[in-house]
Amino acid sequence: MAPKPTAPGVDDLMHTNDLAGETTSAGALLRFYVEAGADECIGELPVDRTELQAARRAAAAAEAQPAAAKSTASASGPAAAFAGNAAPPIRQPVSPALISAQAAETAATRAAQACGDVAQLAKAVAAFEGCALKATATNTVFARGNPAAPLMLIGEAPGRDEDAQGLPFVGQSGQLLDRMLAAIGRDETSSYISNVIFWRPPGNRDPSPEEIIACRPFVERHIALVRPKLLAFVGRHSAATLLGTSTGITKLRGKWHEYRSGDLVIPALPMLHPAYLLRQPGMKREAWQDMLSLATKLEELGA
Repeated sequence: MAPKPTAPGVDDLMHTNDLAGETTSAGALLRFYVEAGADECIGELPVDRTELQAARRAAAAAEAQPAAAKSTASASGPAAAFAGNAAPPIRQPVSPALISAQAAETAATRAAQACGDVAQLAKAVAAFEGCALKATATNTVFARGNPAAPLMLIGEAPGRDEDAQGLPFVGQSGQLLDRMLAAIGRDETSSYISNVIFWRPPGNRDPSPEEIIACRPFVERHIALVRPKLLAFVGRHSAATLLGTSTGITKLRGKWHEYRSGDLVIPALPMLHPAYLLRQPGMKREAWQDMLSLATKLEELGA
């Protein structure tokens, strides 16, 4: 009888792969997972392991009770028998994911409207518990640059580097954005950078509609407090959220729109995200045209 196949273990990973003719190590496998975006070992909801362990210990203790004790519990009725032998119920962790999108939006709107300046808004965002992403993020990523600058750029969501440092656009794509801004004479003193999402989606996945809804009131209040002369929506999620459109970014980019909210009417230019340009370097020509359009509009406004 042929031996039953077994799943490869760690030792197998450290040995030579005869088919490929090269050594596959556990480290190489981990690097592959990280490059593929699977860089965090987490579940959908946080779990209190201490409560799980306590429940298991209680169940084991109940099973070990002497027969006499169990019969005594039975004599006092079914409810008492259940209370004496069953493990205590495990309390499920409360997560922002369980909050409805409408409730999260209402809470965010209330908190955002109570803020009278950008510093207060940053504190309100950091304290907000209505977005499920906060439970898995390392840091709240609010903004960087000069909030008094005439140009405000709004991207999509933090990545791994942004989550680690608590600042938007500081990774590889952020460095490219800085070079793009420098090419038209802009830096952190003359521009202001934020995102439509303040916490990193696990594995750099796209933010969900519920997560965008939870953060949007803060983003809109952010714009209202800063009151920039120009807005640049960097990436499809930013443009879709703030322009209320489902049109793709490749069709939106390069054309001026108006961001309207209350008494605000601000010229807005959708742009390709630098991360997209790193994957599609052939689109850098279009990105440069957008930067020139930004520079021209700023000059027209005397900014």
